[in-house]
Amino acid sequence: MPNAAAIELASIVDDAITSRRSVRAFLPTPVPQSTIQHILDVAARAPSGTNMQPWKVHALAGAPLKTFCDKVEAAFLNPDNTEKREYLYYPNEFFEPYLARRRQVGFAMYDLLGIKRGETAKMKAQHARNFRFFDAPAGLIFTIDRRLNIGSWLDYGIFLGIIMVAARGHGLSTIAQAAFASHPHTIRAALNLPDSDAIICGMAIGHEDTSAPVNTLRTPRAPAAEFTTFNGFD
Repeated sequence: MPNAAAIELASIVDDAITSRRSVRAFLPTPVPQSTIQHILDVAARAPSGTNMQPWKVHALAGAPLKTFCDKVEAAFLNPDNTEKREYLYYPNEFFEPYLARRRQVGFAMYDLLGIKRGETAKMKAQHARNFRFFDAPAGLIFTIDRRLNIGSWLDYGIFLGIIMVAARGHGLSTIAQAAFASHPHTIRAALNLPDSDAIICGMAIGHEDTSAPVNTLRTPRAPAAEFTTFNGFD
């Protein structure tokens, strides 16, 4: 039987994980560099094959954040921009059950924002908010040496997940943003990065604006019994 301290610790960890959500509206309250640095130090304990630690993080706030956002947002809104992701994130054609899950969250989010089907201009404007980190006071851009392979990308995903959970321990919210990967050339130029660095994603981090309707979105999760085969247990 676990003791009371172990039960309490498990509850704290469980709460940090289950309270993590993708937040799409933030307060302007600054987040100190020391807090973000601490969260990244904690996340750096993520496992990686042969301890390669493939992550590279570019943390932005203040004037540098605004300058960066201006450049990437302009690239997104430029109809002549032909940039695209340098890796496949989604399948070429969606299929079930993934198509239904994708539609469910999309329809629910746009409904909260008052955006109806077919209102493409409003949808594009909402998507553009990605490139301002949804007004978060700090933004993170994650890159990886493109010579590394899928194992390092898997390790990177664990690292990203720990950042988002660790942020909850400091009362902060996040959203991982694959949208940034759609503008690799603009981002490399803005951050003076070498061509060998692939853009994985961005992440907004800050204090949630609890008054924003979009932040009332709660996405369902399939239970373990639905995606797990158990064998040999009592």
